[in-house]
Amino acid sequence: MTISNQPGKVVPSGLIHRYRDLLPEMPDSAITTIGEGRTPLIEAPKVAAGIGPDVRLFLKFEGLNPTASFKDRGMTVAMSRARAMGMRACICASTGNTAASAAAYAARAGMECFVMVPAGKIALGKAVQVLAHGARIIQINGNFDAALRLSKKAVERRSDIALVNSVNPDRIQGQKTAAFEVCESLGGAPDYLTLPVGNAGNITAYWKGFTEWHAAGNADSTPTVLGFQAAGSAPLVAGHDIENPETVASAIRIGSPASKAGAITAVEESGGAIEAVTDDEILEAQSMLASAEGVFCEPASAAGIAGLLKLAREGRAPSGTIVSILTGHGLKDPDVILNRTKLPEPVEATFEAVSGVMERRIESSERA
Repeated sequence: MTISNQPGKVVPSGLIHRYRDLLPEMPDSAITTIGEGRTPLIEAPKVAAGIGPDVRLFLKFEGLNPTASFKDRGMTVAMSRARAMGMRACICASTGNTAASAAAYAARAGMECFVMVPAGKIALGKAVQVLAHGARIIQINGNFDAALRLSKKAVERRSDIALVNSVNPDRIQGQKTAAFEVCESLGGAPDYLTLPVGNAGNITAYWKGFTEWHAAGNADSTPTVLGFQAAGSAPLVAGHDIENPETVASAIRIGSPASKAGAITAVEESGGAIEAVTDDEILEAQSMLASAEGVFCEPASAAGIAGLLKLAREGRAPSGTIVSILTGHGLKDPDVILNRTKLPEPVEATFEAVSGVMERRIESSERA
């Protein structure tokens, strides 16, 4: 709930209340929300200039959801539906963002939460969130795909535990609302949508959202969807599962996407494609977004921008209105930045020393 601009009046918040008629049924008493949705659509002219002269580029910054990733959209619906069905607990496999979101929404719902993660493969910012919300982390000596198999088996054995990964259709239902917001902000669908692809639930959800919005007569078209995977974790590009996926972009380090069928449908029906970008290209895009546009996203989020820049270098860049989905905040994975840079050495606490540092930086920027 949020307080309105009318004194003493409290109005419902969260995306379930906004899009109630387009989501699965659930009683008001079960709705679990932390005020997710309504994330900004930020124009990025400096990055757009590096893609092409006829490009208007917008960033849908999902890192400004309550737990700092797009996962909250699906989790509010999945957790609300789990409460409506009388579930006692939830479980998920995760590389980090799903775990953080599940932990927060389970705490809000008063449910136990178990998160299964590959040992040593969860980013620091995400692990801290899970611990803060009181969820139980189960680390396994295996990758995400093994964690998901074990989570599914746990749900098969216990009927009072809900699986809240994106294989749960309620997650897709919630995540599709981001497409509604994009269309509302632009006054229609963009020409192109670019986004990172890991387990492929998000690309599936966006396409579902755009097609439903169009079918309802709220938009005249749907976008061409371009998905990008990390080169070391690109099963949809390779055409087969990757047994040991590796990438600095931990959120998309997945070798066997559970929603691969939905991803394939999205690109085939939209006339799009799924391609791969290298870790260096992803990190370069992350740095560009932060330094040129003031938007700090986690590495995986930058895959869509990395893909656009790669297409531009190869003379294949799209034109028109493009929306790129930034799935999570940069503070989710601080180690990536800390491993590439460090704090400067201290200087004397005098004006002359401080002024010297400032002058050298300004001169360096002018030469560049």
